[in-house]
Amino acid sequence: MIIYCELTQIKIESYGKQAGFTVNYKFLQVMLMKHKDFLALRDWPAADLMDLLLTARSIKADPAKYSRQLEGKALAVIMEKPSLRTRVSFEVGIRQLGGFSIHLSSQEISLGKREPVRDVAKNLERMVQGIVIRTFGHNIVEEMAKHASIPVINGLTDFAHPCQAMADYLTILETKGDFNSVKIAYIGDGNNVAHSLIFGAARFGAHLAVATPAGYEPDAEVVRQAMAEAVETGGRIEILRDPAEAAAAADVLYTDVWTSMGQEDENEKRRGDFAGYQVNDEIARLAKPDYVFMHCLPAHRGEEVAASVIDSDHSIVFQQAENRVHAQKAVLLRLMT
Repeated sequence: MIIYCELTQIKIESYGKQAGFTVNYKFLQVMLMKHKDFLALRDWPAADLMDLLLTARSIKADPAKYSRQLEGKALAVIMEKPSLRTRVSFEVGIRQLGGFSIHLSSQEISLGKREPVRDVAKNLERMVQGIVIRTFGHNIVEEMAKHASIPVINGLTDFAHPCQAMADYLTILETKGDFNSVKIAYIGDGNNVAHSLIFGAARFGAHLAVATPAGYEPDAEVVRQAMAEAVETGGRIEILRDPAEAAAAADVLYTDVWTSMGQEDENEKRRGDFAGYQVNDEIARLAKPDYVFMHCLPAHRGEEVAASVIDSDHSIVFQQAENRVHAQKAVLLRLMT
C-alpha cells in the first residue's frame, strides 16, 4: 500500500533547508511507504528514514505526548544473543508508549531447532502485535517476516544492526546538525554495524570513510549498492586500509569491538590482525578539534579504543546508547499503529 503524505514532504524539505540535508525527491513523488517490517536500512527509502529520525527527536523532546500511543499492545522480544541496550531499550520503549513486552530467551524458543521459525511466526502473530529478534543469521529475521502477518524488527543479526544505526544517525543529527557536511570515520571490523552505517550514509547523504584490515572489509554487495545510491543523495562511501586516512578531518570517530559474539574462537587472531586499528589519541588528533567519539557498546578499553578517548569529553557513547530508546520508539510507532 502506498501513501502520499504532503505534510511529511514539507517537513522533510523544511529540515533540509535548515540543516543542509539534500532531498533529491520531486514534490509529487511517493514520500511515505507503508512498511510492515524493519529488517535493514536498505529496505526503507531515505524520506521514510528521515521521517523516523524527526519522529524520534519529537518523542525525545516530549515523551508524554506519545505515552498512550500503543496502549495495550504486546511486543515479543526474542533474544538469542546476550543483550543490554537492545533488550532494555525495546522493553522500556514499548512500556513508555503504553504497551508491554514479553521476553523470550534462546532457551525458551530456540528458533529453527525446538520449533521451525515459520511455526513461531504463526503462533506469535495470534498473540502479540509485534516481534523484535536479536539473533545470528539474517535469514532468520527474513523468514520470520515472511511468515508473520505482524511487524518484525531486527534487533541485530550478523548482517545488519538497523536500530543501532538509527540511534547513531539521530545522535549525529543532534550533535552536528546535519549530514551533508559531516565526515564519519568508522575504524575496525566491516561487520553488521558497519553495514548499517554504510546504508545510512547512502540514504542520508553523509561522507563515511571505513578503514578495515585486509580480509575484514564490509560485504562487497553492500558497498556496491550504497555507492550507487550515494551518487543520488550526495553522499560518499570510502573503503580504506589506512585508519589515519579515514580519521583525517573527521567530524565523527566510530569503532566497534574487534571480536563480536560468536567469534570468540578467533579472538587472538583478530587482535593481531587489528593491531594498528585502535582509536587512540594519535588517531583522534587527526580528526577535527570538535570531533565526537561513538561506539555501539560494549567497549573493550585498550583494544579497539583507548580509555583516554572513550572517557574523554569528546565521547558521546552514552547519549548514543540512550538514543536507542527514542529511535526504536519511532520505529514501534510507525509499525504498530
